[in-house]
Amino acid sequence: MRSLLMRVPALGLILACGVAAVASDRLDEGQAAYQTYCADCHDTGKMEAPVTNKPGDWVNRSQLWDAVLFEHAEKGYLGMPPKGGADIASNYEVKAAAEYMVTITHPQMPHD
Repeated sequence: MRSLLMRVPALGLILACGVAAVASDRLDEGQAAYQTYCADCHDTGKMEAPVTNKPGDWVNRSQLWDAVLFEHAEKGYLGMPPKGGADIASNYEVKAAAEYMVTITHPQMPHD
């Protein structure tokens, strides 16, 4: 029994590390997709795009970050065409890029 009790925390630590690694991989994928498809406008504010990592540009955006941002990224919003005009981007890449943008712009904000 004692041996089992000592293994449970170790298993929890292993699982936590695995989850962190997956989250890190997703963030890396999001950064790559962002650089490929989004940075041209969201690094500079081109065409009035909110600038990534500049929280003030996102003040009037919805607090339902993930859901609304994913929908806008996939379907277009205001002057931004669907997928930012990158028709070759997969929905996975678009969502990963959007997650990356939210994470680096508002790291303290929980995902919905």
